This record gives sequence, structure tokens and C-alpha cells, in this order.
Amino acid sequence: MNLYLRLLRYIRPYVLRVVIAVFCIIMTALASLYVPWVIKDIIDDVLTAKNMTMLNIIAVGVVVVFFLRGTFFYGQTYLMSYVGQRVIIDLREALYRHLQRLSLSYFESRRIGTIMSYITNDVAALQTAMVENVIELVTEAAILIGSLVAMFYIHWKLTLLTLVTLPMVAQAIAVFGKRLRAASAVMQERIADITSILQETVLAVRVIKSFVREDYEIERFNRENYHNFQAQMKTAQLLAMLTPIIEFLAAIGVTVIIWYGGREVIGGNLTSGALIAFLIYVVNLSNPIKRLSRSYGYIQRAMAAAQRVFDVLDTEPDIKDAPGAIELPAIKGAVAFSNVSFEYKHGEPALSEITLTARPGQVIAIVGPSGAGKSTIANLIPRFYDISTGIITIDDIDIKKVTLESLRRQIGIVHQETMLFNGTVHENILYGNLNASEEEVIAAAKAANAHKFILDMPEGYATHIGERGAKLSGGQKQRIAIARAILKNPRVLILDEATSALDAESEALVKEALDKLMAGRTAFIIAHRLSTVQQADIILVMDKGRIVEQGNHAALVKACGLYSKLYQVQFEASDVSSK
Repeated sequence: MNLYLRLLRYIRPYVLRVVIAVFCIIMTALASLYVPWVIKDIIDDVLTAKNMTMLNIIAVGVVVVFFLRGTFFYGQTYLMSYVGQRVIIDLREALYRHLQRLSLSYFESRRIGTIMSYITNDVAALQTAMVENVIELVTEAAILIGSLVAMFYIHWKLTLLTLVTLPMVAQAIAVFGKRLRAASAVMQERIADITSILQETVLAVRVIKSFVREDYEIERFNRENYHNFQAQMKTAQLLAMLTPIIEFLAAIGVTVIIWYGGREVIGGNLTSGALIAFLIYVVNLSNPIKRLSRSYGYIQRAMAAAQRVFDVLDTEPDIKDAPGAIELPAIKGAVAFSNVSFEYKHGEPALSEITLTARPGQVIAIVGPSGAGKSTIANLIPRFYDISTGIITIDDIDIKKVTLESLRRQIGIVHQETMLFNGTVHENILYGNLNASEEEVIAAAKAANAHKFILDMPEGYATHIGERGAKLSGGQKQRIAIARAILKNPRVLILDEATSALDAESEALVKEALDKLMAGRTAFIIAHRLSTVQQADIILVMDKGRIVEQGNHAALVKACGLYSKLYQVQFEASDVSSK
């Protein structure tokens, strides 16, 4: 109930439409209750008394009532659909907005398909609960109450006998409702698992085909699909059991009515028309109970989805603005780490007592073996994670004391794995500064050595590049990413293995573009290839989360330490490959 009440809060902006829709639903239900009474009047007042005037009145009344019923039915369907769709749109927007605000750690600990399932499958389940089930609930509740009122009016003793079965029905609904909710939660999880596998295999289709793992992936998908089938059948089994149990209990009540009502007609205490009308109202009574139980089951299924959605909305981001956080003013680009330590998992340090200083305009290269902590430093500067101890400052301002937006707005990042969006070249470059002019976009592309190949494309800057830039080569994607970063015009730049995946020709073009991008900016270069960092002002050599050496290229080679060993290994490997 708490979940449903929380869901209903999203209806508040549309409460007037809901009120009108509920009125229409009630009027539609009351029109349905008119039919048994008409049958009673036809039997008792028309056929028995042979009253032609009453027959004419009834005929006109039926036409008028069903015309009004059709009008009210249109009103209820349109208005409830409008409210339901608006609520779902609002909920989906709230969920997406909240996901955008969550920290990187949230996404790294969950599968993409599961997150996608929250906005697609789970919200779709809520849509059914907000429209079809609400209409059915209100309609059947109105028919139920109206039928009971008519039954008491016709014969109150017979009505009390009928109600003996209601407590048993209520208990059956309560028991099955709990089981349905638990089964539905499992079902939603299985659907999310299928979505996750589908998303993974579509993105990794090249890997699958290169390793000839199609059959393996089909088997894995079929296994999850079968688990989903089992969860679906468990829910279907509970729903299938609920309806006949309710019908059986209702049948007991009907049997009592036929027996006792027949005695009353024989004894002259009840007319034949009244008994037939009463029986129809009993059917009207049993059908709403059956449909209400079914709607209740569907709502329990929807509440399992609601629980998942609200769990996401209740998740607080790990990284957020501190109370009283200020806007970071325009920076010069002095970055300093002072005794910084960090751990992804408690007790497993990724960085230990890191101290470094970068003056405005300096190029700082960070090198070392895999797992040394190079990329971790890059992630700490824009506060993708918060440090465990120490302090990080930009222009002597603690980055924890400024807003995330103002901090990240002045930092540019070019990753090894370039992420482009399914749009045009122009749209992807413009992402760096949404207010940039056409001329500024072209200038950024020229600075990134991308303008020429863009013009050679079928539609130039208006060419669609496909999902994740599928229509571009690695070097082309990287140069568009650099153009995007140039357009952002950041004062602090982070290049995380930006050229490691490129061939020699593409690397040369990208390196030239990166040199233009770094000009006048404080730049941190995370690199595996030492040939790309020899011109850096300072080279930091990391190992096991610590800075073990620092200096320029010549001094580090002469020192015969870890840098010298790494350089010698790469130099020998390069020499062998050239032969």
C-alpha cells in the first residue's frame, strides 16, 4: 500500500482529470446496474400486468441509459489513459534524471541491461497498473457496491446469506496477493537478466563471431530465457488458481440464493421478477469479486516493478555537492595532490600517499605497469570518485568544496575508448559546447585534423555516424572526440591512453591534434607507450599505487630505475618489430 500511495503522488498534478474520470467510471457502472432492474420490471409490471405504457417507458429508458453509458465510457477511457500516460512519462523522466545524477560506482556495479530494464520493462508494468487496472478496480468496485445496495433493497435476508462467503473470498485474495508479489519480483529480475544478455551480446557481436561463440551465446540466452519462462509460469499458476477458487466460493453463495430464494417465491414473499433480478445482481456481485481479485494480482505484479523503480530513486549518489559548495571560478589550471590515498574496496588501496604539483600549462605524463594506479589519478581530478585521505586542489581550492558541475565544466577528458553518439558528426562535436556556432565547430574540427575527412564523407558534417561511431575508423573517432574536447575549451585536460589503440598513421594525425589541444592547458597524459610522453614537462612513474620516480625523460632514462627498464623493453620491442 505504501508503494501504491507513493506511486499515486505522481497523479497529484492531474487530480482534476482523475476526479472527472472516476465520476465517468461510476456512471458507466451504474448504467450496467440498470439492466437487472429493467428485467424485473418487464417480468413483474409488463408481462404479468400487461402494461403497455410501462413497456414504452422502459424501451425509451434503455436507449437513453446506454447512450449515456457510451458517453461516460469514452470519458473514462480517454481521461484515465491520459493520466496514466502522463504519470508514466513523469516517472520515466524522474528515473532517467536520477540515473544521470548517480555516481560512476553505481553503473560499474550493475549490468547495463538491468539498468535499461528499469526504464523499459519496469515502468511499462507500472503503466498497466496505472491505466487498465485502475479503471477495472473503480468500475468493479462501483458495480459491487451498487449490486449490494440493490440486493438489500430487494430482500435483505437473502443478501445477508449471500455475504457469508465474502470473508473466505477476502482471505483467498490476501494469501494469493502476497505470493503473486513475490513471484512477480522474481519475474521482473528474469526479464532484466534477458535484457542484460541481449545488450551485452549485441555490443560484443564482433568478439562473439571472432571466437565462434554463437552457439555458446545462444545456449546462455536460452538458459536465461527458460528461467524467465519458469518465473512467468509460477505467476500464471498463481493467477490461474486464484480465479477458480474465487468462482467456487461464489458458486456456494449462488446455490444458497437459489434454494432460499425459491422458497420465498413459493411462499409469496418475493416476486419471480425480483428473484431473477436478485440472481443477476449476484452474478454482478461475483464477477466484480473475480475481476477485482485479478486486478489485485496484476497490481501486485506491478508493485514488484514499482519496488525496483523506487529503489533506484532512493539510491543516493556517492559523489555529490557538499553543503554550501561554491561555484569554481574560471581557473588557471594549477593542480595539486597532497598525501592523497584512495581505495575502491575497503582495505585494498589503489593509491597511497600521492603528492604531485602541476603548474598552469604544464604537461604531466603518468606512466607505469598495468594496475599501477594511472587511470585512478585521472578519475580523481574530476571527482568521479572521492579520495580516502589527503586533499586535491585546483588553483589552491579544494575540489570537494566546489560544485561538481562547475568543476567538471572546466576539465576535458579524451579516453582510449572513444564514445560517440548515434547522430551526425556536427552533433557529436557540438556536444563539447552546445552553444557553439557553426564556425566554432568547424574550427575545432580543423584543429583536431578532422575537417578534411569529414568533408570527404557523403553528407559532410551532417553525416550520421551510427551507434558508437560504427561508420568511422578508430583514428576518425578519436579526432572527433578531440574536436569535441577542443570545443569545450577546458583549462585542465586529461588524456587517458588516447592513442594506444591506433595505427601509426592515425596516431601521427591524432598526436598532432592532441598537441594543438594541449597548448596552453594543464594536461595529464596517462600513457602506456613511453614514446608518446617524452616531451612532457614532468613524467610520474607509478608502481603499486605509489609514485616511485619523477622527472623528465632524459633524467629518468639516466636514473636506470623502473622508467628506464620500461623504456628499454619498449625500445627493444619496437626495434624487433621494425626488422
